[in-house]
Amino acid sequence: MSDLPTPRGRLTPDRPLNDLTWLRVGGPADWLFQPADLDDLRAFLTELPREVPVFPMGVGSNLIVRDGGIRACVIRLGRGFNGITVEGSRVTAGAAALDAHVAKRSAEAGVDLTFLRTIPGSIGGAVRMNAGCYGTYVADHLVEVRVVTRDGDLVVIPAAELALQYRQSDLPEGWVLVEAVFEGLPGDPDALAARMDAQLKKRDETQPTKDRTAGSTFRNPAGFSSTGQADDVHDLKAWKVIDEAGMRGATQGGAQMSPKHSNFLVNTGGATAADLEGLGESVRKKVFQHSGIELHWEIMRVGEPDRS
Repeated sequence: MSDLPTPRGRLTPDRPLNDLTWLRVGGPADWLFQPADLDDLRAFLTELPREVPVFPMGVGSNLIVRDGGIRACVIRLGRGFNGITVEGSRVTAGAAALDAHVAKRSAEAGVDLTFLRTIPGSIGGAVRMNAGCYGTYVADHLVEVRVVTRDGDLVVIPAAELALQYRQSDLPEGWVLVEAVFEGLPGDPDALAARMDAQLKKRDETQPTKDRTAGSTFRNPAGFSSTGQADDVHDLKAWKVIDEAGMRGATQGGAQMSPKHSNFLVNTGGATAADLEGLGESVRKKVFQHSGIELHWEIMRVGEPDRS
């Protein structure tokens, strides 16, 4: 591999990624870079050879890293990229800020971004995936983002230029999102806190929040507008078609489709990435055979299979 720059942050070769994902699986990255600050990130990308792929990684909440690992320099933002500021109805959040923390800090300031409270992960991933909950999506509130390009340039991109759609955006590959600006509606802090408490209670009652999961496994097979809103005609849920295909509780190795919510893929202990992805593919096949519906992964799967 090409020689990499010497940053002020931490650069680790052959770094296993299993402990950095919620599912606790995954082989090593060729390199893991944890920048000290924005200037360190920009300088590193400026000097990084172009032939070295870059993979920005959040907190691994919606990710399966395959057992063979990732042939790239994985960039993981931490302290210095998790700030949250509120000015009027505008909320600026670093890419490493947890969605839940942004929701709570905003609510305390009387700004309603409560939809973020139960979304697992960090702001960078939420923007990339146009994350949403309870009928509200990132696209409904995002104003603009700041990103660092592969050349190390810091650029501001208006939300409209990201072409946010259901669980996707047009952010160029290898660009690192460092900050996002949201516009929220005004709200009473106590009322917003009560709403979030109710959302958490509902989530804990219906989802396997105590298990090792990566959130919803498959996208709902419904019609959606450009912002991610479900239309009024289709209201088909992934868990329902999985149930109808008889795959609730199905297992492969240490992987299981949760008996509590069948659209959650669980590492019951000792699962490999191959177990998890293989079970997911079995579910997709079974659902298609049963109903003719093709499920699409919501969990991002990256890297190479284990060839040992």
